[in-house]
Amino acid sequence: MNRPTTLAAWLAYLETLHPKSIALGLERVKAVHARMDAVLSCPVVIVTGTNGKGSTCAMLESIVRSAGYRTGLYSSPHLLRYNERVRIGGESQDDAAIVAAFSAVEDARADTPLTYFEYGTLAALWAFARANLDVAVLEVGLGGRLDAVNIVDADVAVVTTIDLDHMDYLGPTREHIGFEKAGIFRPGRPAVCAEPDPPATLTAHARDIGAPLVQIGRDFGYVSEAAQWRYWGPGGERFGLPVPALRGAYQLANASTALAALGLLQDSLHVPASAIRDGLCNVTLPGRFQVLPGRPAIVLDVAHNPHAARALAATLSTMGYFRETIAVFGMLADKDIGGVIAATASRIDRWFVASVPGPRGATADSVRAMLESARVERGSIATFDDVETAFAAAREGAGDADRIVVFGSFLTVAAALAAA
Repeated sequence: MNRPTTLAAWLAYLETLHPKSIALGLERVKAVHARMDAVLSCPVVIVTGTNGKGSTCAMLESIVRSAGYRTGLYSSPHLLRYNERVRIGGESQDDAAIVAAFSAVEDARADTPLTYFEYGTLAALWAFARANLDVAVLEVGLGGRLDAVNIVDADVAVVTTIDLDHMDYLGPTREHIGFEKAGIFRPGRPAVCAEPDPPATLTAHARDIGAPLVQIGRDFGYVSEAAQWRYWGPGGERFGLPVPALRGAYQLANASTALAALGLLQDSLHVPASAIRDGLCNVTLPGRFQVLPGRPAIVLDVAHNPHAARALAATLSTMGYFRETIAVFGMLADKDIGGVIAATASRIDRWFVASVPGPRGATADSVRAMLESARVERGSIATFDDVETAFAAAREGAGDADRIVVFGSFLTVAAALAAA
């Protein structure tokens, strides 16, 4: 076959290699990895969770970089460009670097079918193995136990939160989901859990395999102190810490989780207090309660399940007075749309509902029906064929004293961010 020569062509090619977009299991990806020179020789932190894993990874990267270490960060999904998924030294890799990594995967793949995510994971590991890293941070795509990232043994495994999402793949209850996420734990290696009420399956798995489990509220935590906060846990106490640059009170839990993970790595990664402060002040992560400059206020948030939507609603309530809040809202059909509506409806005055593209996207009409079932006034709902049109209409109809909130999916936020 003639191999693709551009990143766009490679990404299109990746879509053709497996009949399913998601196919959990490690056998195929392990077999290809064994034929590649892609073993990491630095400390590895693997992060999973229903929500908060992207923020925790971003803070880990920012703090460790502030301490002068060379980092690799693999995350997903991306918002605007695939390159966002593979970062070395704080920089997204350029097209040529990713194309080279994809070509290395293809050299080893033979006839093994790989999903888009599996292929990308192997490419990131290949790139990281050549980057002379001091630490690698890997974000799980889905679940944990059977996710492609789990072919790597974590030196510290992190579980942020555990709630109901992806139930078709992970199981119908928090107990099922907790077990899947605990699959990234390794015998004798520490695990950090930032879920205040972890499922028994998670704690039992840690105990059964001999993974020392560090739990929020018991072994580490934080205390909010006016404009500052205090961390306690592995690595000792840290006083007078700045509030993270990522908005939302829930980010203190993510920040303390990052500090707990770093505390457990302190023998191999010395991180001074100054680096923690700089890292928290300078961390960025588009699409997580991102407020764009100017008026009307525009908030972008990738909240796409009830747990995240409740956090979004709580943070909206702290922003001060706005005459009206207009939602630009679009979701995937396999998500709990009703639960997200219930979590946010009290904060929204008008709904600009957009159809989301792709086979999993929910149509605007179907979402409108769910809003009406939730007793949202019909006159406050408008439907649009796509996010771009809905966002443009919201901006046209909003006054300077209003607020626009774009949420429901990575796809929804990405479309608005590209149009902003």
